[in-house]
Amino acid sequence: MTATQAPDERVLSTLNRDGSRRWIRPKVSKGRFHRRRMIVGWALIALFTALPYIRVNGMPAVLIDIVHRKFTLFGYTFLATDTKMLMLVAISVIVTIVLFTSAFGRVWCGWGCPQTVYLEFLYRPIERWLEGSHTKQQKLDREGPNWRRIVKYALYIVPSLFLTHIFLAYFIGVEELWRWVRSSPFEHPTAFIVMAIVTGAMYFDFTYFREQVCVVMCPYGRLQSVLLDKNSLVVGYDPTRGEPRGKKRDPNAGDCIDCKNCVTTCPTGIDIRDGLQMECVNCTQCIDACDAVMDKLKRPRGLIRYASQNQLEGEKPRWIRPRTIVYSLFLCAAATAFVTLLATRKTADVIVLRAKASPYTVDDAGMVRNRIRVKIQNRDTVGRDYTMTLEGIEGATIVTAQNPLHVAVGEMETAGLFVNVPRGVFQNGSCEVTIRVTDGAGFDARRKYRLLGPWGPGETK
Repeated sequence: MTATQAPDERVLSTLNRDGSRRWIRPKVSKGRFHRRRMIVGWALIALFTALPYIRVNGMPAVLIDIVHRKFTLFGYTFLATDTKMLMLVAISVIVTIVLFTSAFGRVWCGWGCPQTVYLEFLYRPIERWLEGSHTKQQKLDREGPNWRRIVKYALYIVPSLFLTHIFLAYFIGVEELWRWVRSSPFEHPTAFIVMAIVTGAMYFDFTYFREQVCVVMCPYGRLQSVLLDKNSLVVGYDPTRGEPRGKKRDPNAGDCIDCKNCVTTCPTGIDIRDGLQMECVNCTQCIDACDAVMDKLKRPRGLIRYASQNQLEGEKPRWIRPRTIVYSLFLCAAATAFVTLLATRKTADVIVLRAKASPYTVDDAGMVRNRIRVKIQNRDTVGRDYTMTLEGIEGATIVTAQNPLHVAVGEMETAGLFVNVPRGVFQNGSCEVTIRVTDGAGFDARRKYRLLGPWGPGETK
């Protein structure tokens, strides 16, 4: 085949044989699954919009503050130092995806993925409202855009801006977001550029790239070969019932009359009758389309249905099998470890550090002074006042202008301390003390710290 020849088959469902873009204009098949998906989709949109505004224990329900390396989830604050807990969360998410995919196929892609939800229930309804049915949209693809398509592209800016603001609220917080919105772009040019770039990315995605995110970019479909098995639930066509295809009056034909409604309604442009494919997102539109035809023909529904490959081949389904058991046990272990760490975690973190100054000084009274820093991170649900005391050495004192130290919810504050210790307690240039931090509400932490001081007579360095 020369470079100028077209391939015999289409390489991707979104490409024509000559390599040009094949625009997918799916026909809406309104049936039982479409109604359920619409309810789920709009509920997810409402939840996604509301979560940044919901407060739990005075904090946002979800805040992923990457700049300050602080993550807030439903009243709990996690720091970058919580490596074990963050690792367990990541493991739990991955195992959950693997478990649900092995059991229920790509149900997430068709029912919960933001790309699918916003495209199918926000952007495409606007498109159909302005341009008409899928056949009218295809006509515009051939003849070129008219004023309706131009208006559509202009209107798409509104939901793109809306999604951008909600998306950024998860990373910077609602208060900071509204400050960006109300103030002039010249006051925060970097923030304005970030918002413009994210808005442009949203607009490009849902206006142009669309289903190619699922077909070309998303790795989830390519992982099906290792995540699925013949007992996984998928949207599938029953060839034993449907083949051979033929007209209604043909006594030798199967139930499939080759109307191609399942193809015209597919949002990724595939033919479900070709078997399990990477591009299938389990949106169930082909099920609704086929069920409507079967109802008109007075034939049983289910020619295209939710089923495993084994079921389609006439075997019994096996929902409990070794891989689902292993995944479930692994997920339970990770979740148990996470809950245990969360339940036993203290309400504050205390870190003692040496100050950036001379190691120590000796005053005229023979007291050795070390300057240290105490960092306190408040993980509690209310602001706390933390009192710092010294233990372990008689006659030792601490001097600080911030005792008790007030720390707001989810914040970290640093107190500078001068620790005064008699010179005689030092051995080989050091001694150990204990810094005790309490908040009067049950938190009590002790941190051992090695002070530096002068060497005594007869001691060798």
